[in-house]
Parts: sequence; structure tokens; C-alpha cells
Amino acid sequence: MISTLDVKASPTASPLSATETPTPAPIPATGIAAPTKPTTSAPKSTPRHLLSLDAMTPAEMARLLATAGQLKLARQQGTSTPWQDGPLAGRTVALLFEKPSLRTRVSFEVAAHELGANTLYLSPQEVGLGKREAVGDVARVLSSYVHAIVIRTFSHALITEFAQASAAPVINGLTDAHHPCQGLADIFTIGEVFGATQGRTLAYVGDGNNVAHSLLQAALYGGMNVRIATPDGYAPDSAIITAALAAAPSGASLSLTTDPVEAVAGADVVYTDVWASMGQESEAAQRRAIFSPYQVNAQLVAHAAPHAIVMHPLPAHRGEEITDAVLDGPQAQVWAEAENRLHAQKAVLLWLLATDALA
Repeated sequence: MISTLDVKASPTASPLSATETPTPAPIPATGIAAPTKPTTSAPKSTPRHLLSLDAMTPAEMARLLATAGQLKLARQQGTSTPWQDGPLAGRTVALLFEKPSLRTRVSFEVAAHELGANTLYLSPQEVGLGKREAVGDVARVLSSYVHAIVIRTFSHALITEFAQASAAPVINGLTDAHHPCQGLADIFTIGEVFGATQGRTLAYVGDGNNVAHSLLQAALYGGMNVRIATPDGYAPDSAIITAALAAAPSGASLSLTTDPVEAVAGADVVYTDVWASMGQESEAAQRRAIFSPYQVNAQLVAHAAPHAIVMHPLPAHRGEEITDAVLDGPQAQVWAEAENRLHAQKAVLLWLLATDALA
């Protein structure tokens, strides 16, 4: 049955400069410039970060997604855009990854290059965040070299600590608590398919993990009705739910249940993710036993609306949380969803580095 946490959003919520340096006088004997008093720069403003989707408002998300749509269309049609001259020319984006990645790394590298920026990939062996060097020290040094930093790591506390010390915007490429770039691509895909997200119903079936957190934030910001089915003890974080509902536009709602059929009944979108995330490999066997009733298969999808789409952030464990027949079936939108990481992340880079260039 739907739990007592069946609530609606509040109806009041809305979707260096340096001083001029004097020219030093040469020392006649050597021709070496005489030392001068160091100049002081004006304090830098605090950068904006994307650590989770509560970093933006529903209206900002809508503007970002509108930009992503224009970027995608222009790329497909080969037409000119306001961004064709490289709004991020001369900028460098660092990719600091402690977890393996296909979609996040490639989509951010391509996004940055197509906007005119350079990218720099740093592996965990090269940096050793918090091991070889303190997190704050790495942040101060790296942010003095580059203009934005994408971090893919385990601990959300680590990326928060990094952002507090960084002079450049920090983007969460995935932590154990949030996956905001995936959430943006998800809501963008749903909007593409249905024309709008307001009033649509999304059913998430599986583990209430980082993907679920960002998905429910994005869906509520988009005015959707969200139903989440998890086993007892595996629901999303209640504080994240409460904050997302408070910021969501009027009409958005969220319900928790332990019954996947109840969640999926009549839904427009059926979404699932792996049962054991990176770092939980030792729990995989136990989780398979607990989550097996939550598999997204043809029988479960049959309870959704006839026009329903199926989504998965990938990589998928075929035969576990989702069957081959569903993942490769006509209702699956997983490949468009994966492609949309590129377009959404282009818009994220513009939002943080060239806000005036947004649509």
C-alpha cells in the first residue's frame, strides 16, 4: 500500500580585477627587474556549484533544459546557433574521476570541446584525494589552473568539502548521494517524449539510491507525480524528498510504496537502476534476493499506461533489475536518455560558466 508519506508540493513554491602594476626599473648591472611590492587582487566571488539539483530552482532548470533542446536540435541539423563561435573558448574543464565512467566522461569531454573549451582528465592514481593530498589543498590548486571541475567520486561529503575550497565551479559527476547530471538528462528525455512533464506520472522501481534522489528532484521540479517502490529499508532519503517537495511547483507529488505494481499502475514512465551500485559489490548477492520482486519485466510494464516509456541510466545488469526484452523493446528510451547526457551537460557548462548564453 502507499505509505503515509504521500504528499504534495506547496502551492506557494515556484516551478579579477588587479590594481595596476608599476613598471619595475631594471638594475643596471644585471638587467634584472627590481622587485616591486606584490599587488593584491579584488576578492573573487564565490563560484556556483552543481552538487545536487537543489542548487537550482525549477525555473532555472526549465531554462537549462530549453537550452539543451536548442543545442541538440542544432547539432542534429547542422544549423548555426548562438553557441557556434565557442562561448567557452579559452576555458579548461578538469575531470577528476575516482570511479569508472563511460557516459559521464565522454559526454562531458565532447560537450566541453563542442563549446570551445579544453578538457583535462585526472585519474585517482594521479591525485589521491584525501590520501596523497588533502581535499582542500587539491581544490585550491586545481581551481587556480582551470575554470570548472567535474568530480566523480564515492563520498558526497568529499565533493562538498572540495567545493567549499574551490575557486572554480564544481560539478557532481556522481557521488553516493546524488547524480544531478543524470537527473537533468532524464527529465529532458521525458519532456522530449511527451512534450511536457507537468502532470505526468513517473514510477521508480528498485533501490532508493543516488539516481533515485536526483530523479525525484528533477521530476518534482518538472511538476510530475512521482511514485517510488522499494523494499522496506531501501527508500530514498526523507530529507531529500522533503526539500524537493518544498521547492517543487504546485501540483507535483510523491508517494512511497513497497508494491511495484501499485507504483507502476497507469504510469507514463517506468524507471529502474542497478540494485547494487559501485562500492556495494559485497552486498550484490544479498541485494539480488531482496530486490528480485522489483525486476522491471514485461509483466510489470504491462501495468503501466499503454504509451509508457521505460528508462534506465546505464550500465544495466541485464536479467537482474531489467530484462533484455524490456531494455531492447519498443518502449525503452534508454539510448536517447544516454545521448541526452551530452546535451544536458552542455547546458550545465553554460549555466555555470556563461549564464548569459543560456536560451
